[in-house]
Amino acid sequence: MASVAVQASFMLNTGELVDMKTTLTEGTEGELLTSTDYAVAATSIGQFADGKVITQIIQPPSAPNGISYAYVDRRGEILCILPVSLAGIQNEPEMPLRSFALQAGDTIRVMASTAASRLFSYSVVTNSGVHAIFTGTPSGAANTSLTHIKSGQGLGASLTGQAVVCHFATSVDGSKLDSGGGVYILNDKGLPVGGVAATNPIKLQPEKSTMGGAPIFLNFVARVTTNA
Repeated sequence: MASVAVQASFMLNTGELVDMKTTLTEGTEGELLTSTDYAVAATSIGQFADGKVITQIIQPPSAPNGISYAYVDRRGEILCILPVSLAGIQNEPEMPLRSFALQAGDTIRVMASTAASRLFSYSVVTNSGVHAIFTGTPSGAANTSLTHIKSGQGLGASLTGQAVVCHFATSVDGSKLDSGGGVYILNDKGLPVGGVAATNPIKLQPEKSTMGGAPIFLNFVARVTTNA
């Protein structure tokens, strides 16, 4: 796995711009810290901007082969999913930016993609304001049920009684994806009731949130079907 520069920048409600840059290993989730180009030390976003609010994303978390997923972590839980992009590509995220005051201890976690990894990532916002990320790695012609990156639970167990209102997915599989070019939400009868197409983080494709959300109940799953 290569080590690559991951970058992002955020505008704060105080008028400050936070420049972030960290060398991370592709295929391994890591923390994105402030850049020492403009700060005395590389620190977590919560330590740097305690009590302040991110009002605008100037550059989403970006890397040479793209980012599979990114989020703000608070005490080991996903506080806010973040849009992701390829280095050099400006993304216009359609997902709402959650408004919250940063706290000491908050961190930005990212999964930098490799050119070969088939990791499928599905980022979700619900009508209850819950942010979640589900992943899975397809192999061959098969069905892959995605699981929550924190709890390891499936979609239904994680989001029972809520409804998906915004979502996006990333995958390098392209034409190998038979589930609507991305992921389908299947109900307890195994029938698709929602879904979203995936964008390839290394093919100059900004992520795009689309319609296709659905109410979620206990035995629902996020299913990726591949033909190879």
